[in-house]
Amino acid sequence: MQAFEHKSFNALFDLTGKTAIVTGGANGIGKATALRLAQAGANIVIADLKLEDANKAAKDIESYGVKALAVECNILKDEDLVAMVDKTVEIFGSINILISNAGGGGGGQENPFKISVDDFRRDFELNVFSAWRLCQLCVPHMKKSGYGSIVITTSMSSVNKSPDMSGYAASKAAVNHMVANLTHDFGPEVRINAVGPGATRTAALESVLTPEIEERMLSHTPIKRLGEADDIAGAMLYFAAPISEWVSGQTLFVNGGGVQTLD
Repeated sequence: MQAFEHKSFNALFDLTGKTAIVTGGANGIGKATALRLAQAGANIVIADLKLEDANKAAKDIESYGVKALAVECNILKDEDLVAMVDKTVEIFGSINILISNAGGGGGGQENPFKISVDDFRRDFELNVFSAWRLCQLCVPHMKKSGYGSIVITTSMSSVNKSPDMSGYAASKAAVNHMVANLTHDFGPEVRINAVGPGATRTAALESVLTPEIEERMLSHTPIKRLGEADDIAGAMLYFAAPISEWVSGQTLFVNGGGVQTLD
C-alpha cells in the first residue's frame, strides 16, 4: 500500500510555480478568483473580451509578486481560444489550472415564444461548447506538466426551475453533466469540477436586483446575505489547489445554503 503523504496546511493551498488561465477574469467572480489564485502563488492569464479591464486586473494580480498576462479573448471564436492557449504556453511554458468562467446567455428573458433556436443555441455555445473546447486545448499541456485542475462556472439555474430560463438553465445543467463525464477522460493527472454560484453581487445581478427581489431571495437563504465574488473564489481555489486532489467530477453550489431566483 502506498504511504499517504501528510502535507502541511500551507502546502495544501500552495500554487507556487503553477500557471492558471481565468476566462472572464477582468471583473466580478473571475477577477476575485484570479486574485485568490495569485495569492496562493499562481501566475495568471486573464482572458477577457475587455482588454483594458484585463490589463488593470493583471496589474492588481502582480501586486502579489506573481506574473500576469492579459489577453483579449472572445470565447465564441475558436481562433481566439487557440491563440490564448498558445500564448500562455509560449510565455509561461505550461498550463496547470483552467478556470472556465466566461459565459452568458439570456437567462430570465427566454420566453420560448419570443426567442429563436439561434438564441437557444447561443446559450450552449457560450456555456458548454467554449468550455469543452478549452478543456480539449488545455488538458494535453496539463498532463504533460503532471498537474491539472479545471473548474467551470455553472449556475444554480442548472437545478432550479423558473420561467424564461429554458436555454440558459439547460446549458448550465449540461455543464454539470459534462464535468461528471469528462473526469473519466482526463484522469488521473487532470481533475475537473464545477462551481455553481447562487445570487452573487456582481454587475450583472445589480442591474436587475431590487430591494423586493433581494428580500424574497433572502427569505429562502439560511445565511442571510447575498454572495460576494470572493465567496465563489474560495470554492474555485479549493478545486484548483492540492487540498482537493481526490475530488473530481463534482459540482459545488455556493449559495448561502438556499435558493435565490428572480421570480
